[in-house]
Amino acid sequence: MVWQRPDGRSPYQLRHISFHAGFTSFAPGSVLTKFGDTQVLCTVSVTEGVPKFLTGTGKGWLTSEYRMLPSATQERQPRELLKLSGRTQEIQRLIGRSLRAAIDFDVLGERTLTVDADVLQADAGTRTAAITGGFVAVAHAVSQLLRQGVLERSPLCRQVAAVSVGLLDGEPYLDLNYTEDVAATVDLNVVMNQDLGIIEVQGTAEEGSYSRAQLNQLLDFAEKGIQQLLIAQTEVIADRDHLLHKY
Repeated sequence: MVWQRPDGRSPYQLRHISFHAGFTSFAPGSVLTKFGDTQVLCTVSVTEGVPKFLTGTGKGWLTSEYRMLPSATQERQPRELLKLSGRTQEIQRLIGRSLRAAIDFDVLGERTLTVDADVLQADAGTRTAAITGGFVAVAHAVSQLLRQGVLERSPLCRQVAAVSVGLLDGEPYLDLNYTEDVAATVDLNVVMNQDLGIIEVQGTAEEGSYSRAQLNQLLDFAEKGIQQLLIAQTEVIADRDHLLHKY
């Protein structure tokens, strides 16, 4: 039996992806990211100073917060106020780790970039949309800091994007929506840089296990998807070549 995708996509096809940069007025970087029906608002704030463990080192920092609006899903979810769920903590740590891989903190200096990822609508893939859109928001924030003379050169050293892949009826599929995510026997979230170097892979077999060959198939699909996402990011980062530097 071959899984029929609800939206008619081929197995290796992304959902419609879009980035609406400058979505809010006050954050140095803001992007409304859409992966199909999943919509995540990514904003970046810049503050002088760093956590205590970095004070006096000359190095900067990037941290992330992730929240889902109560109406982001079909049934209203209570707001997480004083205590965050384990899922929320896991996701915002993943976002932070992934985007820190894009930054040369010596160049940033003792400043902190805070990436806020707020899910307006969830149809699976919120964490991968947050990472992919979060990079675009960071790039726009860095661009503004350069224009303002706060930074002399860009601390961006790598481009970062992420996508989900999964096994449905034993076959690999790219960029799962909610219906597919629920039905998948294996679900992976993959984060890569512009050289397709792996930053993180989160992989779980919901039923039983999966083989090394199937893992390789899933990573191949993820690579193809991330290559497309990297191109889509560059289309909304006008000064990408100026912003990105190598170590």
